[in-house]
Amino acid sequence: MTDHLFHALPPLRRTVRRLARAYQLPAEVRARLVLSVADLTDSEFRAGRPVTLHTAHEAGTDADSHVLAVTLRFPKTAGPLATAHLPLPATEPSAGSVTWRIPVSTPREAPSFASRLSANGGSRYEPWPDSTSWTEAQVIEEELRAAFAQTDGLVAEHRRLKHELAETNAGVLALYVQLEERDEQLRTAHGQVLQELEDALRPPPLTLDGLELAVHYEPADPNAPTGGDLYDWFRLPDGTLHITVVDALGHGVRSTRSALNVTHAVRTLALEGHPLQSILARTHEILMPLDPDLMATVLLARLDPVTGQLLLANGSHPPALVLRSDGGASFLEVRGRGIGFPLPGSEEILQAVIEPGDLLILYTDGLTESRRDPCEGEIRLVEASRRHAAGPLAEIPSSIAADMHSVVLHPDDTLALAIRRTPAAPGA
Repeated sequence: MTDHLFHALPPLRRTVRRLARAYQLPAEVRARLVLSVADLTDSEFRAGRPVTLHTAHEAGTDADSHVLAVTLRFPKTAGPLATAHLPLPATEPSAGSVTWRIPVSTPREAPSFASRLSANGGSRYEPWPDSTSWTEAQVIEEELRAAFAQTDGLVAEHRRLKHELAETNAGVLALYVQLEERDEQLRTAHGQVLQELEDALRPPPLTLDGLELAVHYEPADPNAPTGGDLYDWFRLPDGTLHITVVDALGHGVRSTRSALNVTHAVRTLALEGHPLQSILARTHEILMPLDPDLMATVLLARLDPVTGQLLLANGSHPPALVLRSDGGASFLEVRGRGIGFPLPGSEEILQAVIEPGDLLILYTDGLTESRRDPCEGEIRLVEASRRHAAGPLAEIPSSIAADMHSVVLHPDDTLALAIRRTPAAPGA
């Protein structure tokens, strides 16, 4: 063990470098140790306070390991030392001293160097223990090279990691794009299947002399085109046109099934000859034991193509709109309650006459309540119907829906049917 008192930084720095060289410390560790010693002692020397360097070569924790203990003592310093950010962290900092314990080998030069340093009392310094050709400038250059080598290694590692991260990100992005494309394909395929299913559930086009018919259906979600809005039309044995419009509560396949059950039950009862006013209540009696949660609004219309006689039964459904050829418009209100409602059935049958050129609009609430105001929706429906009444009937339902849905605050399935009575052919 050796103790040396220093009054200036340059000799202390040279001594620490000689010591590190003697114990063959790596250039990086040597540089960190020298910088740490300088950081701790510079202010002391400027204040005129001496510093003691104590070194010891000790056995390590293992039988074959050795440790170089380097201690700086500050005999005239009061208060704690700032050791938090040293280049080489101290293993044993205390109020008046700082110790580094550095693993070393056991070179032959180390004892002789320590002895020479001790014999000279730290006042005179021998040449480098391993070679007289080494100068302090060369040692500093070696430390700089070690620092640059480490920096270059870190830069290269950073560049490599950055490149790998970029490749990984590119791969993840490509995978994400592939997954999005696959999801979009699946959504499209799913929507196509459901659309085909929905189309299969709707009645085929119907041709009747004296009448034009057109329909528009728009789901709330284009990717899930099934819903509870459904219609059915067919010719009764007496030549009368029967139309059923259903809006089953809910969305998706379950509501489609409920609406389909209603249209099938109504069709069966109508073809069996049941009076129009009794069909809604009878449908409720048939379906509720099979589906207790079923709730649906229903509008039933029967129109004679020859006379224009119109009969309407209603169960909680929005009223039909008739737009006369002279521009007059009226909603055909019929009181009643829908399937699954208390006291279901139509309270009356409304009778009206559709003259040649008149336009009859049947629809679900998704058409008039997209802005959450049914009264405003009915006013806008009249205006939209008037704007498009003179156009081809096949385009009228979709044109009306486009006008009504210019602003949508409450998306819902939408169904609109347009029926126009055509003038009789000359001589008919």
